[in-house]
Amino acid sequence: MGFQLSSLLHQLTQSRQTLSASKQLHALIITLNLTSDSFFATKITRLYSINRDLHSARKLFDETPDRSVYLWNSMIRAYAQQHKFKDAFSLFTHMRSSSDTPPDNYTYACIIRACTDKTDLFGLRTVHGGVIVSGLEFDSVSSSALVSGYSKLGLVDEAHAVFDGICDPDLVLWNSMIAGYGYGRESWSKSLQLFSEMRKMGKDPDGYTFVGLISGGVNDPRLLGVYRGIHCLCLKYGLESNSHVASSVVSMYSRCNCLDSAYKSFSSLQNPDIVQWSSLITGFSQTGNSEEALFLFREMILEGERADPTLIASVLGDSSKLAMVEPGRQIHGFVFRQGFESDVKVASSLIDMYTKCGFPVFGVRVFEIMHERNVVTYNSIISGLGSNGLISEAFAVFQEMVEKGFKPDLSTFSALLSSCSHGGLVSDGKEIFRRMEEDFGVTPRIEHYVYMVKLLGMAGELQEAYDLINKMKVPPDSGVLGALLSCCVVHGNAEFGKIVAEMLSEIDPNRIAYRVMLSNIYAANEKWDEVKKLRDNISVSGLRKSPGFSYI
Repeated sequence: MGFQLSSLLHQLTQSRQTLSASKQLHALIITLNLTSDSFFATKITRLYSINRDLHSARKLFDETPDRSVYLWNSMIRAYAQQHKFKDAFSLFTHMRSSSDTPPDNYTYACIIRACTDKTDLFGLRTVHGGVIVSGLEFDSVSSSALVSGYSKLGLVDEAHAVFDGICDPDLVLWNSMIAGYGYGRESWSKSLQLFSEMRKMGKDPDGYTFVGLISGGVNDPRLLGVYRGIHCLCLKYGLESNSHVASSVVSMYSRCNCLDSAYKSFSSLQNPDIVQWSSLITGFSQTGNSEEALFLFREMILEGERADPTLIASVLGDSSKLAMVEPGRQIHGFVFRQGFESDVKVASSLIDMYTKCGFPVFGVRVFEIMHERNVVTYNSIISGLGSNGLISEAFAVFQEMVEKGFKPDLSTFSALLSSCSHGGLVSDGKEIFRRMEEDFGVTPRIEHYVYMVKLLGMAGELQEAYDLINKMKVPPDSGVLGALLSCCVVHGNAEFGKIVAEMLSEIDPNRIAYRVMLSNIYAANEKWDEVKKLRDNISVSGLRKSPGFSYI
């Protein structure tokens, strides 16, 4: 009976049973008086974890008298996977200090991944010390986790130091180091060198090797030949049918804007899964082919694939870029049927889509029915309302956001200042800009100065806009100065226009547009001698103005 039950539990764990079925199995184990068996407790804990019921999992853990290392690891992993890092670290500390069961290599690997997900470098180094003290510094599992962790946190040299400490690294460790160099993008050539070194040492790559190598590639069409060579190696090792490898190949070609090869690789798959569909659709989205991305998404749904929230958010972004509400409404219907309307990422994308397509009332409706909101959601609705001229409503949402305890970020203030700039609300804009740093501790960036300069400049406050630029904590760029120059053109202010144009010429001497704008200011003031002098100077410099053209 015990063997049959354990086999059933294994099958159910693999098939990701529902929470209701998990509770029924738990009840069966209680009936059979097997609750004290650590093996069955581990299996049920994993089922609860899969169904995100951490309360029941922890209750079972606490009620199990003799806890094996597998049960400890299952509970710690359950917390870490749901980003309950405080609980995971607390349980790990309890395991080390007051448990008869010491952590093993898998325990440390789980905690290392938690530190990585939490971006906790101090914690990662502390756990690394624990690995050494436990005598596991040469263990492949914990070392691979350390290599991956240091790499993802940008410390690829420390990752390589761990790698070099292993006398005979296995394939898992090689894969971690190859992928580690890929995380840095700039170090992708080292990833290729390491891949070649591994092959010279007689290690045959597997699917994870190629995924790590391909995923870290840079977006440079000049490397297309190298990418094609890697693709040929995938075919040589018979990995073309591997789901993750195929997805990475599609994504690789998409990054190089070689969409024909991406689509050809995708078309060669007999039964593409959601990962492969997502790679292709995302590739088209990222290269500006939004219509094709929407078409492929529709084809995917017709093929019976169930899109995930990340992909749905991506294609909603394509609908926003095209300002086409009808595809967005169809996707909204799909979201509702699949039960994703409560997903924060999807809801935020729906708000963004409706407001950018000119239907803010629908965006507000999506926002109102959301059960859970975050800063991104609030930023979406504030930006959407402001861009549609509903500025008072945008400020009301901002006030609600603050009252509910959400801390505004850079994007929040960009949305508010943009709204003030569009509406010409000078006093409100000044107040928001003041509160940004004084009340919320958010340091303005270039884009915030651009909005303020444009707001002040369009209101005729050119001197104040100029003084604001001089007070900037970072050097002004062409965006800030260009905003002031355009305001000088509107108001025909040749004095400030000349000063700003000279500043822009120092930043970008080959950009002719600034001199043309200054010429237009002189012409508006009928200073024809200055116009001729400036035009002659442009001709002598050898610069040429690009001819204008109409999209219509």
